[in-house]
Amino acid sequence: MTQASADRSFGRVTVLLGANNGKYPHGNSVLVRGRDARLIIDPSLAVAARAKELRGAAEVMVVSHAHEDHIAGVFVFPEAEVFAHREDAIGMRSVEGLMAIYGYGAELTPGMRDYVIDHFHYCARPDTQEFDDSAVFELGGVRVRAFHLPGHTRGHCAFLIEPEGVLFLGDIDLSGFGPYYGDAWSSVDDFARSLERVRAIEARVWVSAHHVGVIEDPAVYEKRLAAFTAKITERDQAIVEFLREPHTLAEMVRRRFLYPPQAELPFIDMAEQHTIEQHLRRLAAAGAVVEMEPGVFRHSSGVPTPPPARTGPR
Repeated sequence: MTQASADRSFGRVTVLLGANNGKYPHGNSVLVRGRDARLIIDPSLAVAARAKELRGAAEVMVVSHAHEDHIAGVFVFPEAEVFAHREDAIGMRSVEGLMAIYGYGAELTPGMRDYVIDHFHYCARPDTQEFDDSAVFELGGVRVRAFHLPGHTRGHCAFLIEPEGVLFLGDIDLSGFGPYYGDAWSSVDDFARSLERVRAIEARVWVSAHHVGVIEDPAVYEKRLAAFTAKITERDQAIVEFLREPHTLAEMVRRRFLYPPQAELPFIDMAEQHTIEQHLRRLAAAGAVVEMEPGVFRHSSGVPTPPPARTGPR
C-alpha cells in the first residue's frame, strides 16, 4: 500500500485520516499489521475513496458500531472476516437491521435507507461474527482489545492496540458537538457510564473517529474528554432553564438542544426527540422536572438540577 500524506503511523498501526480530520460524513479508520494477519477498524469513506489501493490490505475487519459513516468502506474487503459487537451485529447483517438501530419511524426510514446505500455504499454482511467486551484479536506480535462502551449505540466499542498503546475511541469523538445519543438504541445514561470507563484505559495515542483525529498529548486528551463529558450536564441545564415556563415535547424539539439551528438533515427532529426524552427521564428522576399534564413539562421550582458529570483528571 502506498501511504497517503494524511496517514499517521505508530509502529504497526496506521491511522487513515478522512477529510477534515474525519468530519462527518467522513471518518478516520485504523489499519493494524500483525505478523500473521492485518486488521482494519471502521472502514470509512476515507477507505472507500482509496478502494483500489486498499483492496486486500486486511484479512480481518472490526467495527466500533453499526452507523453508516463507520462502515462505508466495508465493500472494499469482500474476503475479510467481519466482526461487530453482539449488540450491533444486526446493523451489519442487513440494512433493515441498521434501520432498527436508528429507529426513525416509518416516515423517515425509506429515505434513510436510500441515504446509507447511495452515499455510504452500504454493503450487507450476513456473515458478520459477534464479539463481546474484552475480546482480543491476536494478529501476531500485536493485538487489538475491545472495550464495550455503550450509549452512542448499544454495542459501541473502543479498541486498544497493544503494544503500541493506540486507543481508537470510535464515536467518543471528543468533538465540540458532544456525545450523540439520538437514536432509538442510544442511551445517555450508558454514555455517561462509558465516559467514566474510558478514562481508566491507559494509552499513549488517542484516535477519534471524527473531527479531532490523532491526539498524542495526555493533557490535550484530558481537556477534550472533560469538555465532551460536560455536554451532557449542559444539556440537562439548558432543558431545565427552558422549562422555567411549561412546554410540550414538540416545542422542545423545535427549540433544539442537540443540533444548531442552521443544521438541516431529515432525521434531526427525531434525533432531538430521542435525546430530549432521555433527558426528561433523567431530570424527572432527579426531581428537577415534572409533567404538569400529559405531554407538558415544567421545571420543578426549588429542586436542584442533577450534579455535573465528573470532569476532573483520572
